[in-house]
Amino acid sequence: MKTPGAADGAPPARPGNVLCAGPARRERRRTMERLQQFTQLLCGSFDNAAQFRQMQAKGEASFPFARHVNTPCNEKIRGLPQGFDGVFVVEESYYTVNGRTHASPHLFLFTQQGENIKLTSYDLPQGCGKAGFTFETMGEVAFGDLSPSKKFTPAVYTCRGGVWEGGSTSMFTPALKFTLFERFSSEGLEVSETMEMNGKRTFGYDVPILYRRTEDTAQA
Repeated sequence: MKTPGAADGAPPARPGNVLCAGPARRERRRTMERLQQFTQLLCGSFDNAAQFRQMQAKGEASFPFARHVNTPCNEKIRGLPQGFDGVFVVEESYYTVNGRTHASPHLFLFTQQGENIKLTSYDLPQGCGKAGFTFETMGEVAFGDLSPSKKFTPAVYTCRGGVWEGGSTSMFTPALKFTLFERFSSEGLEVSETMEMNGKRTFGYDVPILYRRTEDTAQA
């Protein structure tokens, strides 16, 4: 006797398999949607032009004009594990003070960790120096050749009322401490980074840098 609704020659449906696979698929889809929402807020081109003008008007000549360009780059990484759910991002930061610009590129991996998002910093691909490293100049690289940073403590972000916030504290050396705190929302990115040597701040500012999305990457 044919299974109701089954086509001639088709094997009968296996409800047990469907029931087992369904929740797993739904959970994976929900995870990817949450991570996608996070990276949509994070990725694009940003600057702190409005804040920079305000700080200049206050006489804060050492406060930087800052640009931030975040670009997903999974397409440039070969051999990602099957079912890989993470998103690699090239972060390009540019700080200009008194006409001089300093570039600071990074390679990050964002993954789901329960209801939170985890940021893991990776060393730049072998042969790539910080000078001139961008998404455009990044060549293809094998996943197996990438190494997580041994210095940076992964940051964890939690969503509260549509705003993601989180950070971490890393001891780059016994005397050199790096502290990161960030907030991401549809309004923009709020980034606070400080470096301390033996408890004395050597990099960072009294207020976080307030990035706003530039017009060429404005969200619809």
